[in-house]
Amino acid sequence: MIEVLVAAGSNVDPHANLRRALDGVARHYPGLRRSSAYQNASVGFAGRDFVNLAIGFETTDDVGEVMGHLHEAEAACGRPRNAPKWAPRTMDLDILLYGGLVCDEPGLVLPRPDLLRRAYMLGPAAEIAPGTVHPTLGVTLAELWREFPQQRHPLRVVPFDWSPAPGRS
Repeated sequence: MIEVLVAAGSNVDPHANLRRALDGVARHYPGLRRSSAYQNASVGFAGRDFVNLAIGFETTDDVGEVMGHLHEAEAACGRPRNAPKWAPRTMDLDILLYGGLVCDEPGLVLPRPDLLRRAYMLGPAAEIAPGTVHPTLGVTLAELWREFPQQRHPLRVVPFDWSPAPGRS
């Protein structure tokens, strides 16, 4: 089994879209776990605050299959594949880590470089997988989060209710 960590975020009806996306991902990956939800300012454009969290699951699917399921979940939230990068998002699901895979291909760079630069990715990922070792740095996510300049990148925990449907946990 391969451990997969994914960042999830939305700033368009975020609570409803996060629930919809998690339901879609959980259909493919029972046992999905999630971090707390965090509110933070949009990055790269002026817009409403985002609500972000991280999800984790184990799979035998290859990375392309995982990406396909994540794209389906984004589409269920109304996100077009050609959405501009720095704009409001109904849903953004990004693979942060896919086991120890290291790759740099068009459309897929792993580990995701933003994991080390974005509090809204690293903090939630460290919350659900503190002992996971970053495949190129050789240190745990908990260690990376302790060293991160958290005071310059504030996250605010916000209430978020979601749990897997019965039979999916």
